[in-house]
Amino acid sequence: MERILSAVGGGGESLLGSIKIAVLPIAKVFTMCFLGFLMASKYVNILPANGRKLLNGLVFSVLLPCLIFSQLGQAITLQKMLEWFIPVNVVLGSLVGSLIGFIVVTLVKPPYPYFKFSIIQIGIGNIGNVPLVLIAALCRDTSNPFGDTDTCTTQGTAYISFGQWVGAIILYTYVFNMLAPPVEGTFDLEDASLPLKIPQKDVSPEQAPLLVQEDAPVDSDNSDNSDTKGKIKSFLVFIYEKLKLKQILQPPIIASILAMILGAVPFLKKLIFTSDAPLYFLTDSCIILGEAMIPCILLALGGNLVEGPGPGSSRIGLKTLAAIIFGRLCLMPPAGLGIVMMADKLGFLPAGDKMFRFVLLLQHSMPTSVLSGAVANLRGCGKESAAVLFWVHIFAVFSMAGWIILYLNILF
Repeated sequence: MERILSAVGGGGESLLGSIKIAVLPIAKVFTMCFLGFLMASKYVNILPANGRKLLNGLVFSVLLPCLIFSQLGQAITLQKMLEWFIPVNVVLGSLVGSLIGFIVVTLVKPPYPYFKFSIIQIGIGNIGNVPLVLIAALCRDTSNPFGDTDTCTTQGTAYISFGQWVGAIILYTYVFNMLAPPVEGTFDLEDASLPLKIPQKDVSPEQAPLLVQEDAPVDSDNSDNSDTKGKIKSFLVFIYEKLKLKQILQPPIIASILAMILGAVPFLKKLIFTSDAPLYFLTDSCIILGEAMIPCILLALGGNLVEGPGPGSSRIGLKTLAAIIFGRLCLMPPAGLGIVMMADKLGFLPAGDKMFRFVLLLQHSMPTSVLSGAVANLRGCGKESAAVLFWVHIFAVFSMAGWIILYLNILF
């Protein structure tokens, strides 16, 4: 606590330096987002909705996995694999955020049926894309306090990527279930009285049969064997559906798993990730593609803002929107700071690794997860989620700068 107070009221020179280091990355992000906004506007219109959709797909399926694979694979070691607090921090952040969301939403009383929806918008932050963008922008400045540009970028990207697989599991299990439609079957109450028509091919995992019943084999000698195979198949399909492995195993998560496996084994690391490795051309190709992720995702994000919040704002209501923004950007970061400080006092964090602590703090200070918007779209509340994401990201430009200034003064 004394360090926090001294950080806020410390020397003017160090405070000004922290403001410069914190504000410049936000200014870079804002500039690239504005270019995307300008390109998508009706006056220029060289980045229309279809182009942004294609760009988002390219980022998620190719560029982001390449960035994660190359940076995490180079930085990860067996010792760093034992630094388990990053994924635990993601879980704790989601639990504490959901608790804060529950308290805020209980006080605000959002319109039906957006109670659980509002909790998720407060509780689940962006632990991947936005932190990666901020770390990249921060490390490009030679005056950054985390060392040379290459080391800063590699370590920061590796730490952020190390927590993404846990975030994906939370999104496609906890968030997916929390955003289930109300008993009327739809979030649009005007259509609640209409019959719900769901084609068989679009049936949700909860409604779809786990197994398609097949005709029993004619051969009676193999009946016992077939029954055993059928039970095994039924069990595997049940696990597959319950864990939603198809949704969880997205390209960035697969890239994270491969990078951790290959990077943690010294022989494989020397074979693929070191600069003189025989297969380094694969890693170098991923590095080249990964470098395009940051500008592409910022152009797409800025382009998406041109459409504004849409009709979702009126459905949620101004009071609920303000409560979500306040809970996510003002209440969650101090709670996260308390979590990280407690973990540090208990000896759970590696000694002297300030980038590690900075990444942990960033995970609690981000706007609402963009991927939660994708899950909300699957569950029928995509317009409302788009409105929340629009306003939260607008206000996050200012809140993130303030929290980064505080974190840098605490760490250095």
